[in-house]
Amino acid sequence: VQLVESGGGLGQAGGPLSLSCAVSGSIFSITAMGWARQAPGKQREVVASITSGGTTNDADAVRGRFTISISRDNAKNTVYLQMNSLKPEETGVYYCSADRRVIGRAWGQGTQVTVSS
Repeated sequence: VQLVESGGGLGQAGGPLSLSCAVSGSIFSITAMGWARQAPGKQREVVASITSGGTTNDADAVRGRFTISISRDNAKNTVYLQMNSLKPEETGVYYCSADRRVIGRAWGQGTQVTVSS
């Protein structure tokens, strides 16, 4: 499975940003996908996830502001993260993830999100 994130960049506090993750490869093995972030000096934390059946789960810190969704097109999926009402402390590197049967979780390279106050 290959994961390639795009989007992100510089946003303003209170404003929106959106992220995309193009997924290719053995997508049939994927049971869930998600987004995580890592702020400087902090551990990576999962912010949102979506199962292959479409069930979503959001971290308390982003619930009501972030929305994860997925689109499917033959051999390629795209996972989105719409982020609204951003906060400066949400600055960090955002990673796309894919949970695969047996093999486990794969991560993308990450994309930088910077929220200015």
